[in-house]
Amino acid sequence: MKRWMAALPLAGLAGLAVLGAGQLLAPEKPGFDEADKRLAPDRFFPRLLGQGELGFSPPPSGQTIAVNLFASWCGPCRAEHPLLIELAARHEGQVFGLAYKDAREDTLQFIDELGNPYADIGVDAGGQGGLDFGLTGVPETFIIDAGGMIVLHVRGPLDAQTVEEISGLLSE
Repeated sequence: MKRWMAALPLAGLAGLAVLGAGQLLAPEKPGFDEADKRLAPDRFFPRLLGQGELGFSPPPSGQTIAVNLFASWCGPCRAEHPLLIELAARHEGQVFGLAYKDAREDTLQFIDELGNPYADIGVDAGGQGGLDFGLTGVPETFIIDAGGMIVLHVRGPLDAQTVEEISGLLSE
């Protein structure tokens, strides 16, 4: 009887490990609904390439855009990058990047190595701009309509389903 009681804490620990592994392997992405819509931050970021600053409220192109917050040190950012290249090819000039808390040289190397899907890239070296967007962790993608309203916030890396959802919004 005593051996059985000693196994209870181990069984409980094993159960928690299984639950934790399930969340890590297939985390549930919180939904985005009408109540989550808000104006994009009225902030300007230095451009990674070229001179001047880049802002997203209203969008620089005057049409609905996707703003992907990424970093060279982020593994999931590397994983989603081919999907961003595909999305940018379908919607030329509508996919923008924001390098979050990344060294300029590292961001340039990341883009050089994997390709540059972005119409333009802002630099958020200090991270406050990402927080203003509502960033919870890179990568995240925000869809901003022509009026400067965030109409979709994708937490975590893109997948085929979210690319289709984003593509539909960029086509409107």
